[in-house]
Amino acid sequence: MPNVSLADDPRIQKHRWWILVAVCLFIFMSTLDASIVNIALPVMSHDLAIPMNQAEWVVSIYLIIICALLLLFGKLGDTHGKVRIFKIGAVLFTVGSLLCGFSFGLPLLLAARALQAVGSAMTMSTSNGIITEVFPFKERGRALGTIGSFVALGSIAGPGIGGLILAHLSWGYIFWINVPIGIIAILVGQRLLPQDLVARPQSIDWLGAGLFAVVMVTVFTGIFVGQEVGFSHPLILSLFAVGLLALLAFGYQELHTADPILAIPLFKNTRFAVSVLCAFLIFVTNFFFNVIAPFYLENARGLPANYAGYALMTFPIVQVIVAPISGTVSDKIGPELLTFIGLVLIAISQVGYMLATLATPIWVFMGFIGLVGLGNGIFMAPNNSIVMSSVPTQSLGVAGGINALARELGMVIGISLATTVLFAAMSHSAGYAVTSYLPQHPQLFIHGMHVAFLVALVICLVATVITGVRLFKRRTA
Repeated sequence: MPNVSLADDPRIQKHRWWILVAVCLFIFMSTLDASIVNIALPVMSHDLAIPMNQAEWVVSIYLIIICALLLLFGKLGDTHGKVRIFKIGAVLFTVGSLLCGFSFGLPLLLAARALQAVGSAMTMSTSNGIITEVFPFKERGRALGTIGSFVALGSIAGPGIGGLILAHLSWGYIFWINVPIGIIAILVGQRLLPQDLVARPQSIDWLGAGLFAVVMVTVFTGIFVGQEVGFSHPLILSLFAVGLLALLAFGYQELHTADPILAIPLFKNTRFAVSVLCAFLIFVTNFFFNVIAPFYLENARGLPANYAGYALMTFPIVQVIVAPISGTVSDKIGPELLTFIGLVLIAISQVGYMLATLATPIWVFMGFIGLVGLGNGIFMAPNNSIVMSSVPTQSLGVAGGINALARELGMVIGISLATTVLFAAMSHSAGYAVTSYLPQHPQLFIHGMHVAFLVALVICLVATVITGVRLFKRRTA
């Protein structure tokens, strides 16, 4: 292990911003591929001659595998080197993207998508740790803020970018667009990414990693399939039962092993635990918007898909501009106040969505979309800085994996909870089961939307109160 830290190495510091570019490109593509496929599912279903519920597994398998492997790769990064894991993941993701674009049938597409997800999990779990090691403390917030910008851009820009690609090209290009970008990022990373700093050899809790994967696979498979066949179906109940047993076994294993895959001692650090929890809650909140806003703009308000995509792009564009600025400011004044301000703005935006009706001017709705982008831009960078700065160097990989897992779980749970609440509220109002948008009854959707965003507001307020209490305690201390 070198005696000098990466933040003190002149050669590394000379190229640190190019290293950030290479890392951000993969973060953008990894998060983009969780959302860009949704808009292409009808086309893929027709082209591959498969029903829509089977096509939806192209999205589901990607999210499930990422969630299952993030903690493992975070630990492997700490043990065998974060840069090494990142480089392998970059190659796997790019090869998987290439294979995904060919129309060889659903089984091969799912296999390629799984390969892509493994690579994505490897890059996601190590990126924050690499940047935390490379950048000096005074620039860390700005660098992590830039990563946050690309996370947001990838998470929310999928429908807009996917729609533009499908307007001119076949669905394979939503995957192939990653290949040239991935090759460039791999070449830049190969030349500029530093040699790994591995603090100490650590054992890998393979049993804990396996049990955690079982929990993720069974629970989220149960959620996705349950939305189609009903949550009282014997198969779904069996999946949830296996998931619960695996979760109990996982908890026991983590409490009785020397090097747990979840690094439970990290959660004794209140700053770390609160920041990870708030990141999870805000991604749940954001994906209420991600699911419901396209219904509102396209179905309820009748906007063409491309114009709806342009309106939705307000969110990531504002966040991309604001996040690095917020990170720079947090380097100067500290992160706690900024995280609280960002959460307050996100909460206000949820109130705006709750009040939207069929008569609300589109520019007003876009104003609230911009406001949530502003709030996220202010919140994400300082929050990431708190997470990564509150753990020892030898645990940066695990911390990055936990942070990425909070994000991915927030996405999956946000999508599932949003659709469940939306259609449950619509069904309650209609007096019969509703599982899709009803063109002849737009008011049913508006009612369901209001209830869903009320739930999102409550989730956001929980994060706001927790952060506010932390800020108050630090100020009084």
